[in-house]
Amino acid sequence: MDGAKLFDKWDYHTIKVEDGTLQDHIAINAKARVFVPHTAGRWQKKRFHKILCPITERLACAIMYHGRNNGKKLMAMRHVQQTLELIHLQTEQNPLQVLIDAVCNAGPREDSCRVGSAGVIRLQAVDVSPMRRVNKAIYMMVKGVREQAFRNIKSFPECLADEIIAAAQKSQNSWAMKKKTETERAAASNR
Repeated sequence: MDGAKLFDKWDYHTIKVEDGTLQDHIAINAKARVFVPHTAGRWQKKRFHKILCPITERLACAIMYHGRNNGKKLMAMRHVQQTLELIHLQTEQNPLQVLIDAVCNAGPREDSCRVGSAGVIRLQAVDVSPMRRVNKAIYMMVKGVREQAFRNIKSFPECLADEIIAAAQKSQNSWAMKKKTETERAAASNR
């Protein structure tokens, strides 16, 4: 399994997680090096077990969130494969590295939570855990892409590739990066 390449094209050995806080929460270790992002693992059965799930499989599962795509994992895997190929064509880099950079950049570091009792509720700024940062980044990227691709001439993989590249470059054209800055600005006002 050590020589595994994703879709028999993309190598795992050159991948690095630049954000030190997320190194343990983005699975690129030997167990997460898979040929296809469909491990049939039960990642939600144990607490904190989903950090061992390959990042590409988490992306494929996020694509299946919306009602009309529920359970269509083969379609989601095909979208992920086409997205990675488009990223490689556009950036000339390993698309796994671009995806990991996008996840590191798009996760908000600070958020607001509701605090209070007896009807008096106020918002309090809180730090976001690394696992939630990864979850929010993947969720926001896919949610933005779903809105962009709906009733659009561009296909879903094309929109997803554009979103991932924009998030990896910290561009404000990315829907996830806009949401991140909006969330962090709201949290800063609630300090």
